[in-house]
Amino acid sequence: MSVSTELGALEQRVLDFERDWSGRVGAKASAIRAEFDVAPARYYQMLSVILDSPTALRHDPLLVRRLQRVRDARATARASRALRIDTQDPIE
Repeated sequence: MSVSTELGALEQRVLDFERDWSGRVGAKASAIRAEFDVAPARYYQMLSVILDSPTALRHDPLLVRRLQRVRDARATARASRALRIDTQDPIE
């Protein structure tokens, strides 16, 4: 099984989109639908797979590491919120 040393066209488009979107304010979900013709949830699944790719890391290490940090921070925050909800005392 060979390991690809180059990003595919879709992976490149996703990283370009993320790079270009950085610092913008607006309806990112609408832009995702318009650009990729997928639901935002599916887009973020694709992005997560791309961010775990060694090829993407070699292609643009600064962008990929920044996006990994953002993803990981959001996952930690979600887990923390879930833990607080699960451990709260029941209301009597």
